[in-house]
Amino acid sequence: MDNDDVMIGRVLTRREAIQLLGAVGLAALVGCGPESGGEQTAVAPTTQASTAVPPTTTIPNPTATLAEAAAQGSSVPTCVVRPALTEGPYFVDERLNRRDIRSDPTDGSVVDGAPLLLAFNVSQITAAGCTAFPGAIVDIWHCDARGIYSDASDRSFNTVGQQFLRGYQETDANGRAEFLTIYPGWYNGRAVHIHFKVRSSLDDTGVEFTSQLFFDEAYTDQVYQQEPYASMGQRTILNSQDGIYQQSGGQLTLTVAEGSDGYVASFDIGLDMT
Repeated sequence: MDNDDVMIGRVLTRREAIQLLGAVGLAALVGCGPESGGEQTAVAPTTQASTAVPPTTTIPNPTATLAEAAAQGSSVPTCVVRPALTEGPYFVDERLNRRDIRSDPTDGSVVDGAPLLLAFNVSQITAAGCTAFPGAIVDIWHCDARGIYSDASDRSFNTVGQQFLRGYQETDANGRAEFLTIYPGWYNGRAVHIHFKVRSSLDDTGVEFTSQLFFDEAYTDQVYQQEPYASMGQRTILNSQDGIYQQSGGQLTLTVAEGSDGYVASFDIGLDMT
């Protein structure tokens, strides 16, 4: 893959994170990336072609966790420090507002792969403290089980015009957005990952943060024993060998659990709105 290692934003140092915590009394992710160079054509929400049943294991709800902690007289921060990482060459601002991103709306086809239900819990930090961030725009995009991105032209593939494994959701009143996707595959030069972007608006005038999510190696090995992943053979780059993963400080690795028909994971993230 070309140019998938150009930094956007920067990693917070430990000293900066501690200073931030001291300033607001809570952990928070901070960062504003430059404007994307992707096309700005709006696309109407699409009807999902897939009829597969998503995993049913309950994704942890931070709101409930906070309520339980408050009842016990303790506090649980909802804003978490996370490092910004490269956007990479394959972000396209498709503006596909949809929860299930496995299908290609251009032809209704659905990509193969183990279902993954991924939730983002987005918070905002202001002078008043840390609160849920309703109405935030969360985009995700990643390769399929064979290491191929949609709507991209690369040395090994050309999928221009296709739109599988791309989409955004707007966070609800609790700052929560969910996606039904697949466990991503791998390609030469990179560890297994999912790209994501959080924006305060779609008009390129607000806060924007870009980074990537990674996976536990042992869990990936388990998933990759299944088809269609198994046909790809032994992957070439582990987290420990991926320079971009090394920039994450281990703060961007998802905790994945098995559901009834796939996998589930959730990710807490905060944006500095000051």
